Amino acid sequence: MSLDSTFFWLLVGFTGQALFGVRFFVQWLYSESRAKSVIPPIFWYFSIAGGVVLLSYAIHRRDPVFIVGESLTLLIFLRNLHLIRRSSDRG
Repeated sequence: MSLDSTFFWLLVGFTGQALFGVRFFVQWLYSESRAKSVIPPIFWYFSIAGGVVLLSYAIHRRDPVFIVGESLTLLIFLRNLHLIRRSSDRG
């Protein structure tokens, strides 16, 4: 693997981690503004974006533990968004 390829994949991995980090910051600010713990839909979008990027990185690294873990969490994130959309359609 070339230095350029290694740098690219490290950048992908760190980008995924950054997306995950941003989601907690967004959730904290959102909750503070409402004076109660709340998880806004954007939290799940950042979760999905981070999960997809990290899953790509895990596949590149051929890490089966990381691949399974990210795949399962992506399903949970997508399900949460589905539940949010479904409840907003009814309300």
